[in-house]
Amino acid sequence: LLNWRKISFSALGTGSMWQLVTKAEALQPVSAIRRDPVACPLSSLLTARSLRPALQENLDKKLFGQHLVNKVVVKAVKGFLNNTNAKKPLALSLHGWTGTGKNFVGRIVAESIYKRGLRSKYVHQFVATLHFPHAHSINLYKDQLQSWIRGNVSICPRSLFIFDEMDKMHAGLIDSIKPFLDYYELLDGVSYRQAIFIFLSNAGAEKITEVALDFWRNGRTREDIQLTDIQNALSVSVFNNKNSGFWHSTLIDRNLIDYFVPFLPLEYKHVKMCVKVEIESRGYAVDEDILTRIANEMTYFPREERIYSDKGCKTVDAKLDYYF
Repeated sequence: LLNWRKISFSALGTGSMWQLVTKAEALQPVSAIRRDPVACPLSSLLTARSLRPALQENLDKKLFGQHLVNKVVVKAVKGFLNNTNAKKPLALSLHGWTGTGKNFVGRIVAESIYKRGLRSKYVHQFVATLHFPHAHSINLYKDQLQSWIRGNVSICPRSLFIFDEMDKMHAGLIDSIKPFLDYYELLDGVSYRQAIFIFLSNAGAEKITEVALDFWRNGRTREDIQLTDIQNALSVSVFNNKNSGFWHSTLIDRNLIDYFVPFLPLEYKHVKMCVKVEIESRGYAVDEDILTRIANEMTYFPREERIYSDKGCKTVDAKLDYYF
């Protein structure tokens, strides 16, 4: 049985690639093959003191309409990193429609912990349709995933694993990482308690929209929505969604996901905010007419009320290319 192993070319500054290795090699710590140091140097990490301002500032300036995300993610990440006696890894599951900011938050968390952000060799991203495309290969993927996590946490206990497109992942696959998220002090001599796992998914977006619409129709603002109004319903919705990688997952059943973080659908005003920030990032003067025109080009739902952008801010960048 062969496994994929990521090999770093840090000396050349060219990043990393995947390499097939034997099952016997995969069961060894990655350091035995890569000859890397057996721990991530502190120089690669930002200090806990500098993390909170950077994380909070980036979310405040560049993430719009997501008061629940701002509150939960900052407290969860800061609290976890400051806890010298964590009993389990931190596991965050981010849910919402496309373009609401899930990938952005994953990137900001990485940049807040590691000096090289997503390019750090201690940050590992998996995309379901790219890395785990074939249903008939689930057992192989399970072995590969366990070997990958085991080897990399052996090198760097403070590793970050990001799983994108959880709604497209084959059911049952993610359960293979259950031992690493559980309350074990050591597994085969390795502690996983300093690792962070972030899951990104569109699953549950309907339930989130349902709650947001109920508040809107009852004359309440989106900022009135509290995590308690939605978190339990969201986790149940994801657990029972047959088209989700979390369908009947032991990670949910055993309460190993610390927070289900809802990303609310974005309104017209939030789209304009996205356009404004993108224009400024390109070095252009903000033109109110362009903000309005791009926001008006988006399609909104439900059909009658037309409150929420169906693509969030996903296509803002491409639309700006037309004007600049």
